[in-house]
Formats: sequence, C-alpha cells, structure tokens
Amino acid sequence: MGLLTLDYLDVAAKEGRAPPYESEQVREAIKHCIPLEYGDVTDIAPDLKLTFHNAGHILGSAVSHFHVGDGLYNVAFSGDIHYDDTRLFNGAVNEFPRVETLVMESTYGGRNDFQTDQEDSEEELKRVIRETTEEGGKILIPAFAVGRSQEIMLVLEEAMRNGEIPEVPVHLDGMIWEATAIHTTYPEYLRDDLRDRIFHDDENPFLSEQFNHIDGGEDERQEVADGGPCIVLSTSGMVEGGPIMSWLNHVGSEEDSTLVFVGYQAQGTLGRRIQNGWDEIPMDDRSNGRGTLSLNMNVETVDGFSGHADRQGLMNFVRTMNPRPEKVLCVHGDESSVQDLSSALYHEFNMRTFAPKNLETFRFK
Repeated sequence: MGLLTLDYLDVAAKEGRAPPYESEQVREAIKHCIPLEYGDVTDIAPDLKLTFHNAGHILGSAVSHFHVGDGLYNVAFSGDIHYDDTRLFNGAVNEFPRVETLVMESTYGGRNDFQTDQEDSEEELKRVIRETTEEGGKILIPAFAVGRSQEIMLVLEEAMRNGEIPEVPVHLDGMIWEATAIHTTYPEYLRDDLRDRIFHDDENPFLSEQFNHIDGGEDERQEVADGGPCIVLSTSGMVEGGPIMSWLNHVGSEEDSTLVFVGYQAQGTLGRRIQNGWDEIPMDDRSNGRGTLSLNMNVETVDGFSGHADRQGLMNFVRTMNPRPEKVLCVHGDESSVQDLSSALYHEFNMRTFAPKNLETFRFK
C-alpha cells in the first residue's frame, strides 16, 4: 500500500498534476491499518464479521466474506480473482460455510474471453526470447511492478536454469525491485512450493544472479542499450510513462529487438495503440519539445499471464462453490462482459444473477 500510493505521488509530480493527498497523509493512513491474516474472523461492527481468503490475484489480495447478524445472512465479495494456481500464488479460495449472495468480478467475463493456457504462454515467451537473442537483439517487456513482473521473473529463472533460453542479463527497472523485495519478505502468501524454496532450501529464485536492478538511471540504461542481448522488465505495464519510455527511446529503433506485451493493454493507452500497429511514438523530448520515435522493433503479444481469471475460471469458481450462492451480482468489467457473465451463470446454474448499474441499490433480505 505504501509503495503504490507513494509511487502515485511521484508520478503525479512528474506529470505536473496536483494529487488529492500528500506523503504525510499516506504515512498517517498506514498507522491506522490493521492487517488481518487469511482465515481470521474479525468483528468489524456489532453485527458484522469479516473473514479474508486468498484471491490468487496479487500479493495479499483477498476474497472478503461478511457474516451478517447472528447467521442471518452471508455475502462474499470476490474482488479480483485468479481461480487456478499460478507460479506465484495458490488459486482463489471459494469454500465458505455459507454464502447467500456473491458479488463477483467480470473483467474477463465476456463470452470470448478465454486466455491461453499458462504453459503454452510460457513456451511462446521462451520462443520469442530465443529468436531475438539469436539475432543479437534485446527483449523489452513492459510489466506491472506488482504480480506480473514476479511471475515473469520465475519463468525466466527456471528457463535459464534448465537451458531452455540463453543465460542473458535480466534488467529490472522502475518499482519492480522494491515490489519483488516485498514478495520475498512475505513468502507465506506465495504458492506452497515457492514458499518452501524461499524459506527452507536457500534457493530463492528472485535472488538469481541473472537479475540486475537498474539504479544508475539514464547512464546505466544507455550502457545496457549499447551492450549485447538482454531482457529488460520495466514499468509502466501499459506504456503510459515511467522508465519504459526511456527504454523505447534507447532500443525502439533496433530492428533485431522485440517488444513483448504480457499484460492487458487498456483501450486508449499507448500500449494498446502499439499493439494495434502504431509505429510512430510520441516522446517527451525536453530539449526539443515533443517529438516522435519511429518504432522499428518487433512487437509480440503473449496472453495468459493475467492476474484475473478468464471466462472459464470465473465459471469454475462458481461451479465448485458448495453450497452455491442464491444470488450473484456481476460487477467490475466492461458492460458487455458483465452482462455476458451474468447471463451465462443464470443459464448454466439456474441461479438469480444481476448486472448492476452504477448507483443501483439491492436489498438482500
């Protein structure tokens, strides 16, 4: 929480925006936080009990279960979920003593929102890395600092250890190093086998010698750009500012290098535009005012590394709940995705489902 909110202030200052709070207020807010372990039942009001369960999305993400009154009613809010195990986390928990109503995310709830199997995605990423390094190029991966970066780091570490891709330096830029350090500090929230490696076997994959923290700014980036094949993981994940812009400036014109998208690129972002074929990139060149960069590097998209369950995962989350809820409110998604998921749950499980509009009110009982 501290890392992300303070980073937001840093980004806002660089972009000349006035944020709604200051760093002192962040520190004050953190003093008032009460961390709860997964599975702990906590009274948060005289007639309301809260229990958090692992949501499999990012570090510490939780499904929130509310027990209302004296067993009168139970509501679960899924939050963002990933139902299947990933390299980083165990899959989302969906076992509760009782749930009458489930409020559920629908990010990939659309009827065609099926993601590539993770194993296939990893093979595709390794293929791109092998082909690019053989050409003497560099691989540039825009990634979210929390979750996606650590997932990719685990894939790269194992692939290099097993000789599936060449052992080249992996440079981590932006907030990725700090976010990774927080993951390593709380291994009890990670997947069982990964936790055991960090705790017991002295084999912490995040400390592999291939990983290098970029902390020398522009000079170090220039040095890397002038060197041989390597992999760069950098924020921001949607190419909307941050050090990724500097990397594009350094290697974007290299025909042998490859830009690989491993995360969702939202409508309207520069990442989405590049995905759609843009090759003239607006750059903020402070010496000459705004300029453009001709993007000559290859552009690849590797699906399957999202922190969200796809359509099948969302359906399976509800399918395996026992007992199933009486009602499901589908939220948090594009309008069509929310409606598609709501309709599918109704037809598949014969349950009452809703696609609420903003400010719509529901009476549960």
